[in-house]
Amino acid sequence: MKAEILLNITPSETRVARIEDGILVDIAIERVGRSSLVGNIYNGKVVRVMPGMQAAFVEIGLDKAGFIHANDIAHNLTGDGNTETPDIRQLLREGETLPVQVIKEPISTKGARLSTHLSVSSRYLVYMPGVSHVGISQRIEAEEERERLRSQLELAIASGGMKEEGGGYIIRTVADGVKEEELRTDVEYLHRLWGLVKDKMKRLPPKTCIYHDLPLSLRTMRDVVMEDVERIRVDSIDVHKQMHHFTENFSPEILDKLEHYEDERPIFSLFGIEDEIEKALDRKVKLKSGGYLIFDQTEAMTTIDVNTGGFVGHRNLEETIYTTNLEAASTIARQLRLRNLGGIIILDFIDMKNLEHRRQVMRRLEKELELDRVKMKVTGVSELGLVEMTRKRTSESLQQVLCEPCGQCQGRGYLKSVETTSFSILRELVSLVGTKGAKKRLVLASADVVERILDKEAAYLSAAEQEINCPIEFRTEGSYSQEQYDIITV
Repeated sequence: MKAEILLNITPSETRVARIEDGILVDIAIERVGRSSLVGNIYNGKVVRVMPGMQAAFVEIGLDKAGFIHANDIAHNLTGDGNTETPDIRQLLREGETLPVQVIKEPISTKGARLSTHLSVSSRYLVYMPGVSHVGISQRIEAEEERERLRSQLELAIASGGMKEEGGGYIIRTVADGVKEEELRTDVEYLHRLWGLVKDKMKRLPPKTCIYHDLPLSLRTMRDVVMEDVERIRVDSIDVHKQMHHFTENFSPEILDKLEHYEDERPIFSLFGIEDEIEKALDRKVKLKSGGYLIFDQTEAMTTIDVNTGGFVGHRNLEETIYTTNLEAASTIARQLRLRNLGGIIILDFIDMKNLEHRRQVMRRLEKELELDRVKMKVTGVSELGLVEMTRKRTSESLQQVLCEPCGQCQGRGYLKSVETTSFSILRELVSLVGTKGAKKRLVLASADVVERILDKEAAYLSAAEQEINCPIEFRTEGSYSQEQYDIITV
């Protein structure tokens, strides 16, 4: 599978699209003033310790305080090798300064998730000063290559004179096949960078950022696995120069893949990316067979429902269901990446009686999910026939980045019907019987509500006027939704 990466740069935002075999599979968006916080290190100030939750709130200079759990706090209180997490009150106290790193973006009403297990990244390595072990990306599967990389890293640390400084490392997926010299360059860079971070920890006051991760354009060059990427095209000459300079220093072997896109046609018009982004915001996703998926994203979980729709098949019902579910499995895997959905995800495939069909659909789903770089876990089919899974959530979904809750329905996705609001108004009018001194009642509501009351509920309205012994006047308000109304005593 060959891939291409396109970068669209404007003064307000950077958008990065990954195309595989002509199909959009990933989209990342970073806007000015809303850059990614994951990886940033702050001098935090503990403002509240909560023993009942084994957690604390830490101010880091953002609108909302960050959240840190006891499991994310480095500790060695006894030195006896005990791995049990101590009480949060033994680890933190209110008012103290605490260096922390963001491991999850602020999402919805929740602040950033924090950790004291600090790390800094380079092209091939992640350096973790607080630990002593070496880890290797699970995506490097060959045991021989894993052992080779481990020994090459040990040589790089020794030859670079960094052994006494200690710390642990994670060898990243992009390090597959690299030599000791390249690893040594990364080791030296990471130790210089960590020295600067430590210096800022001592000098800067609480609630300030002491280390920023790279912007999205440069993170793309640092993090992407290049074996399957044919080229990277960017439509800004200035950003192209920055990426070229960065690549010269850190990944000169891939310079020939970096191009400046100069065509007059907008870069995201290639492969229909703009249309794909619009579709990824829709609740309904059509399948080529004629079936469709329904995505419902809530704060607690995301549910995905599979339906045959207009697909009637060619043989029998069971084959129709099987074909729809197979196509749905592939589409779901792609949509999870494209929409960046995380947390608990429930898949409701169409019920299949044939056990072999069930196994084949699960195999298809698991195979397609292997292409996703985000950590996930599929628990299998529940007693209710639902597929339960989790996908690691470190940042906002595409919907959360590009959309906001509806001001009329307050994010519910539904409004009370015109009929329901009409009845509410009439009931409230009747409840005002006995109010003294009123010459008339003035009702302010949307045009649809007023029209319904005056037309279809005329008898109810007449009875209400007689019961309260007061004339009722209606006035339409163009800014009111069909749920809103006011009753004024004149």
